[in-house]
Amino acid sequence: LGGTFMEHLRYDEEGQILTASFADYLMPTATDFPAIRGKFMELALAPGNPLGVKGSGQAGAIAAPQTVMAAVRDALASAGVTEIDMPATPERVWLALQQAGSTR
Repeated sequence: LGGTFMEHLRYDEEGQILTASFADYLMPTATDFPAIRGKFMELALAPGNPLGVKGSGQAGAIAAPQTVMAAVRDALASAGVTEIDMPATPERVWLALQQAGSTR
């Protein structure tokens, strides 16, 4: 969510990240997002370890930015916005709405 709404991740011409530390971009805190309630379900225990737990690492986070940006575009589509770049800051959303309004 940070990369989608707040963090201006920048890369150079060779693909090297320029915003590589917390000193280079705004890192979101708990107060920047609404409370999210998770629901855990025991579907199938993993037989490969004594606790029966499964690891996830970053796998669950890979699709989050694209999914959230698709939702932002869907929400703005009725106003004529067809494209918006990450991060979807309030300023970028406002500019996208202004540009869409001027082309209608």
